[in-house]
Amino acid sequence: MIRDEFYVLSNGVKIPKIAFGTWQVKPGDEAYNSVLTAIKLGYRHIDTALAYENEESVGKAIKDSKVKREELFITTKLPANIKGYEATKKAFKTSLNNLGLDYLDLYLIHAPWPWDNVGADCVSENIESWEAMIDLYNQGLIKAIGVSNFRENDINPLVKATGFMPHVDQIRFFLGNTQETTYNYCKKNNILIMAYSPLATGKLLEDKILNEVANKYNVTPAKICLRYCIERGTLPLPKSTHEERIKANLDIDFKLENEDIEKLNTIRNPELDRPYRS
Repeated sequence: MIRDEFYVLSNGVKIPKIAFGTWQVKPGDEAYNSVLTAIKLGYRHIDTALAYENEESVGKAIKDSKVKREELFITTKLPANIKGYEATKKAFKTSLNNLGLDYLDLYLIHAPWPWDNVGADCVSENIESWEAMIDLYNQGLIKAIGVSNFRENDINPLVKATGFMPHVDQIRFFLGNTQETTYNYCKKNNILIMAYSPLATGKLLEDKILNEVANKYNVTPAKICLRYCIERGTLPLPKSTHEERIKANLDIDFKLENEDIEKLNTIRNPELDRPYRS
């Protein structure tokens, strides 16, 4: 079953093949209840971020779930507007305290530049942040480190400066917008792709080809979207605040035939072809 399956990162760390995402999940009861429900239903990987402002609620749900810490995989992120060595360590400590944890399983740089200045040159500051994350990793405070919304030209300077390749790149990845250049670069360098917005925030589900394939397997279009991510070797991050959908998103234990994967690969929607979310 997908809930019991793992990828193995380049450093040997096991990471569950599907994660419960918490982007746009409101702090307080909404985040607490949805995360607690997800864990009770079998999710063992929870993805959050300091910028989501729900880490404390996520941490409370983790604690109240009574699931052993070593059985959970927790990912959070350095805010895109926070750069530099000391600032990164300070933000990491804040996240750790918010979550009520002694260590993180995965820590990511949320973006190569601040969201209010997309495309800005922050190479030197990202290198400093990356050096801080490497130090935290070497201290055993993080099991794996990576980036988010980074492309090849954003990653290469980090590796050149430190010799340390990210374990993960979390990018916008879904049917019709698979960022093949970044996808191929990550595959070549053994960087696992975490696929955020795997359902294209719901905008993809009316696609004719997608629905034809869904009908063939007698499943919902959403399940085809998630299974497609798995078949491509990426780790999807579905999110919902509704119990039935949280449960359904974990029920993707079927295989897509190659001919159907090829058919799904033909889906293109220019309106959805953006590399980042706002």
